[in-house]
Amino acid sequence: MSAPALLVIRSYSDRAEALAHFVLRAGEAPRLLAFDDGIGCPVENALAALEWTGAVGILRDEDMVHAARLTSETAAAVVERKAEDGRRYVYLGPRLDAPPMDLFEGAVLFDEPGVKAVEFSQRAHAVAHFLRATSGTGSLMALLSRRGPEVRHLRRWFGHILEHVTPPCAMVGGWFAASSAGALFLAADDEPEWRYIEVGTES
Repeated sequence: MSAPALLVIRSYSDRAEALAHFVLRAGEAPRLLAFDDGIGCPVENALAALEWTGAVGILRDEDMVHAARLTSETAAAVVERKAEDGRRYVYLGPRLDAPPMDLFEGAVLFDEPGVKAVEFSQRAHAVAHFLRATSGTGSLMALLSRRGPEVRHLRRWFGHILEHVTPPCAMVGGWFAASSAGALFLAADDEPEWRYIEVGTES
């Protein structure tokens, strides 16, 4: 894919100013925010995770991400997807990390040695299961927006954003729309620095 027509990079030493700019630029766009913005979410494996989950059909382009956690060894997510009887919320994550679940909450789609998928009819139950399994540490959640970002827009823009990030860093927030996207990162330096990167086809 060709480089985006729009590229904006801003650095901040003040956390409040960085977050304010991020929320202002996001507007009404679907967004993900770090459960703990002092830690953020590691993104070293984000592109690889988006690629292989698409290749094997785990994540579909039309899925909407409500929660995600990536580490060097594991990953977990809650996605919203359309079903014949309405919207469903699917937890995908490591089987061993998931604690026992009350039967009324969801239905197990598959339970393999390395991964477990559980389908819920309510977002609250799916996110609660995600938080029980991950403790929320290092995770991103769809907050302060009407819906989660679509996987198709994450795949379209996230690689372009990461081209301008110097690891190690953690993502504090990201918004993803059809025509543009932006993300806020926390650099792992002695002095904290926040970097906002926006890419797209229009300003």
